Amino acid sequence: MTALESPAAPEALKERRPATRPSLRHVRPYAGLLLPLTLALAWEYAVHAGWSDGRLLPPPSRIAATLLELARNGDLTTHVLATLARVGAGFFFGALAGIALGAASGYSSLFRTLVDPTLQGLRAIPSLAWVPLFILWFGIFEQSKIILIAIGVFFPVYLGVSSAIRSVDRKIVEVGQVFRLKGLQLVRRILLPAILPQVVTALRVGLGLGWMFVVAAEIMGASEGLGYLLVDGQQLGKPDEIVATIVLFALIGKASDMILVALSHPFLRHEDSFAGGDR
Repeated sequence: MTALESPAAPEALKERRPATRPSLRHVRPYAGLLLPLTLALAWEYAVHAGWSDGRLLPPPSRIAATLLELARNGDLTTHVLATLARVGAGFFFGALAGIALGAASGYSSLFRTLVDPTLQGLRAIPSLAWVPLFILWFGIFEQSKIILIAIGVFFPVYLGVSSAIRSVDRKIVEVGQVFRLKGLQLVRRILLPAILPQVVTALRVGLGLGWMFVVAAEIMGASEGLGYLLVDGQQLGKPDEIVATIVLFALIGKASDMILVALSHPFLRHEDSFAGGDR
């Protein structure tokens, strides 16, 4: 009997696996701040050293001062909450429609043959091309903005769910059928655990596009929101406000992605992947 065939081999291999140091586990979530902080400090130094006047690309100190001023007069809360409400509503409706139609497309070849070519054609339409049409249909009110965001969320979720279902290993389904699983039991016990990682990835991509589409949505005559701040900064020639708004988009978008990942984590504990222990 070889070493690999012996009963003690799995334990030996398990003992050789390097364990993650507790100190690194606590530090790792903050390691991603190293690069942006380094770049921010470098640009701050470049402006203070006189290498640049910082007029078109303000240093972090001026961006922080702009954000503080917006917070003091209450505009920051108003604009952030308006954008969050639009992205939240658009993400909910877009993800719901994407999951439903994606599941139908992945499960039924007839539905995929009839519907998928049309959806793929609509997916190729740029987001800004919808703006004038939605203004004619729905006006410049909240409905048109939420629908535009929902469209941006829909397509990556639809593609992700459909592809996830179609890529499920047939052998796994056959094992479930051997154990006499049918209908909803087969979906709940076999299909859902198999597709959840890809569905979560599709939702994250959809959420990211939702934040991109909200800018186009808020160009449609919005009087509040982060997209409105971008347009206001451009029209009044205020680069501090533009860059501060871009920073807000980055921070809030990253925070929303982290929340989505945290909410999905309990449903992915069954996954035994290469990076599973690093989550």
